[in-house]
Amino acid sequence: MKTWLHAFFMAWGMFLAVPCPYKKWDEKALDKMLVFLPAIGLIVGGVWALAAYLTSLLGYPRAGLTAAILMAVPWIVTGFIHLDGFMDVCDAVLSRRDLETRQRILKDPHAGSFAVISLGLLIVFSIMVLASWWYKAAMLIPLALIPVSTRACAGIAVLALKPMSTSQYSRERDKRLVIPLCVMLAAAAVLPIVFMGLSGLAPAAAAAGYGLFCLYGKKQLGGMNGDISGFALTLGEFAGIIVLVFVR
Repeated sequence: MKTWLHAFFMAWGMFLAVPCPYKKWDEKALDKMLVFLPAIGLIVGGVWALAAYLTSLLGYPRAGLTAAILMAVPWIVTGFIHLDGFMDVCDAVLSRRDLETRQRILKDPHAGSFAVISLGLLIVFSIMVLASWWYKAAMLIPLALIPVSTRACAGIAVLALKPMSTSQYSRERDKRLVIPLCVMLAAAAVLPIVFMGLSGLAPAAAAAGYGLFCLYGKKQLGGMNGDISGFALTLGEFAGIIVLVFVR
């Protein structure tokens, strides 16, 4: 039981910028930490939904400001950790070099031009999409579940897919933990559709986006790692927002 408790707070400390109340690192809990990614996503999604409600009070003449705030909230809450992976993968993949060079670029801590351009495009298109947001209280539920579904996918991908040789997960992993993650993914992605129809499609769209971009990144870089997960998570959540805003 103590190992599971350590796993939760390890996930909190690693994937949230919110100060962690209990700092404990336990190597035995490393795989179990992934099971708590959806819980971390629920925290992110809750803050995101609260921000959406509060910005709705600003009024729609301030749609640009609302869009910028909603774009930034999940990045700030997570300390930009997933956005960093997005930029690293964009730098590596868009270089169009051989696999060995792409992997070397991926590990380079410096941001290249492809990363900066990709981030700029992501910001522009995210603001454009979110500026079309028309607030409805019911939309807060699928919004809050988008980060849950992408992080459930992240846990499954890290546990189930072949890792890169340089990844911290390039070792034997407990693949049985995929089962609870699949259950949580199904709950986050399917139940909103069952109870809300098309307006609840966003978490499923985010999960599908994660899956597509994860497989693309893995193919381009020869294995799975945290940067690829951040890349897929960032674009998966963007896909979820597109569906949330335009499919009602």
